[in-house]
Amino acid sequence: MAKKKSVIKKVTVKKDVVKLKPVKLKPVKHAKKIGAKKGKLKIKRVMEEFKEHKLHSGSKKGPEVTNPKQAIAIALSEARKEGAKIPKKKKRSKK
Repeated sequence: MAKKKSVIKKVTVKKDVVKLKPVKLKPVKHAKKIGAKKGKLKIKRVMEEFKEHKLHSGSKKGPEVTNPKQAIAIALSEARKEGAKIPKKKKRSKK
């Protein structure tokens, strides 16, 4: 576990007297959790667009997306561009 750091905060009691009071800082969340959250939020937003028939492939002028698998693929690629920690699709081996 990470140790909690403390910062000293100035507190004025009287005009001339200044006391120093320690303040505890909250620990920073892990980067993986932040990346995973980004991906989930992006997928949620894109799927809502898909359900409202507002999701287009390419740009707003492109054809409307009708396949939910295509909508998920768009969401994952957008999340990766934003920096979310999403692994790439595994390639199938040929036999």
